[in-house]
Amino acid sequence: MKLTILGCYSATPKANNNPTAQVLEIKGHLFLIDCGEGTQVRLRNSQVRFARIKHIFISHLHGDHFFGLPGLIATFQLLGRQAELHIYGPKGIKEAITLLLKLGSSWTSFPLYFHELTTTCSEVIFEDEKVVVKTIPLKHRVYANGFLFAEQPGERKLNRVAAEEYNIDICYYQNIKNGRDVVLDDGTVLANSLLTYDPSPAKSYAFCSDTKYVPENVSLLRGVTALYHESTFLHQHADLAEKTGHSTARQAAEIAKASEVGMLILGHYSTRYSSLGVFKDEAETVFEPVFLAEDGKEFVI
Repeated sequence: MKLTILGCYSATPKANNNPTAQVLEIKGHLFLIDCGEGTQVRLRNSQVRFARIKHIFISHLHGDHFFGLPGLIATFQLLGRQAELHIYGPKGIKEAITLLLKLGSSWTSFPLYFHELTTTCSEVIFEDEKVVVKTIPLKHRVYANGFLFAEQPGERKLNRVAAEEYNIDICYYQNIKNGRDVVLDDGTVLANSLLTYDPSPAKSYAFCSDTKYVPENVSLLRGVTALYHESTFLHQHADLAEKTGHSTARQAAEIAKASEVGMLILGHYSTRYSSLGVFKDEAETVFEPVFLAEDGKEFVI
């Protein structure tokens, strides 16, 4: 699993800092998460192949999280895209995007599907044999969701020594790896646990931006491999965080600690602060390990 940070600053970027966008590579999928202004340029800089992006997840309809989407779709069209594109986001995203496509005479020749979200409860919005994606209800000034990306449990690992000891024909190996027991010719049932090892633990990634401190989400985030959580403010400005529907670095760390996550990645920084190190320092008083998202940075999870 690899996460590439394309942009990680809040709504007022600086000359060399960009609003929110990420690419998550997981089990052969390449998911785009949020699409702030200039995302397609940053995709080019990161050498991401546009054709691999088939699913885009938009957390909410604030400009720094989706204003780059119309331009990206238009570029897909100019490049002659034929593969379908699925967009998951709040109700209203279809109207916003299709209006711009209409006014710009940029209707796509490829299938474009919108999956509009309205519920305030966690729900599965994408699933195949490799990955499942669920929403994480957030509390912001507008309707917002985070997203939990989880690998499906892998097949069990064959204990070849045990299989050979019981003279099990190779034709049964795949069924065994799929979790089935084996019945020998004399009727003896061999439990699958005798013939296999547990699969490698499934990895997961949770994206939470933008949101107030929401301890109710701890049960959804429990044990995730990596958590990205917005940290727009430091604790000294907790009143601003509450007022604007954001979190502090300390609050992000408190969520990470309570959820027992593997690692915490901070982002969505306010540009009022001159150094990113202060966010990490504050969070580490509560939880470790803490990492800082930075434009162009990659995390191998």
